[in-house]
Amino acid sequence: MEKRNDDRPERPLNERRTFYNSENRPVSREERGNDDRREQRGPGRESRGEGSRDSRGNSGGDFKPRYPHKPAADRSIDMLFGLRPILEALSAGRTLEKIFLLRGTKNSVTQEITELAKAANVPMSLVPIEKLNDLTRKNHQGAVAFVSPIDYQPLDSILAGLYEEGKTPLLLLLDRITDVRNFGSIARNAECMGVHAIVVPSRGAAQINGDALKTSAGALNLIPVCREPNLKETITFLQQSGVTIIACTEKSDASLEAETVDMTGPVAVLMGSEEDGISPEYLKLADHKLRIPMAGQIGSLNVSVASGIMLFEVLRQRLKSGQ
Repeated sequence: MEKRNDDRPERPLNERRTFYNSENRPVSREERGNDDRREQRGPGRESRGEGSRDSRGNSGGDFKPRYPHKPAADRSIDMLFGLRPILEALSAGRTLEKIFLLRGTKNSVTQEITELAKAANVPMSLVPIEKLNDLTRKNHQGAVAFVSPIDYQPLDSILAGLYEEGKTPLLLLLDRITDVRNFGSIARNAECMGVHAIVVPSRGAAQINGDALKTSAGALNLIPVCREPNLKETITFLQQSGVTIIACTEKSDASLEAETVDMTGPVAVLMGSEEDGISPEYLKLADHKLRIPMAGQIGSLNVSVASGIMLFEVLRQRLKSGQ
């Protein structure tokens, strides 16, 4: 240990520190005031004021502690909770994205909600109380619903309108696309490539919310979306209406670049889910099956990327033919 220099004066134990202001003049502790003490906390740290609490739990006031086990704030401002508000929304014709009802609840109101939801093709799920509590912290009374940011359009009306206007229909059928951001990207591709409408099933599809709208870059406000209760019947209806169903699947021997399929006529491109592709029952109904050629080691593409490639080929053929 280094020996202490005896010439250094002793420092009193009770000596107070000398503080200096911005002009480098000594000031007492009392003269510094609360403002100087706040400045010492450093940038970005504000005083909590009265009623605050430090990390050890001191002080009281109106400070509200955070409880990590509590659910987060409501994830969407477009949310309805309570049986009566949901019933009134359905009766008024508002477009609902999905309805969650408490499992085991049976009364006249829930029965009426079920009937109206079925008539409007609104998907409904019977869930435990924990699911509802996770959706909202408010008094939901066993019922929560999400209001759709868009209005779904009837497919038959859109198809009839296209034929009446002399347009060649280009539709996009999505089988169980559940990722919200993928759906938003697909909608953006569709709008850029001239798709007239996107068709989704009423069950097993991504919820159209703020994330989907943001990812679509506003395309979901421009392109019609049709929600159909039975995609198998929808495919049959389109075929009977003169629309060719082209399925995109890696299981096909026919490759997209071979140009074996004429896409200049009425076409509906069918894309499958992110996990297992197109359902076998829908794949059997398709008029043509095409795979996207790839040169890399990974055997599949993201569905939003694949949809962009398929739709570009349709647009390319139509531009080449002068349509």
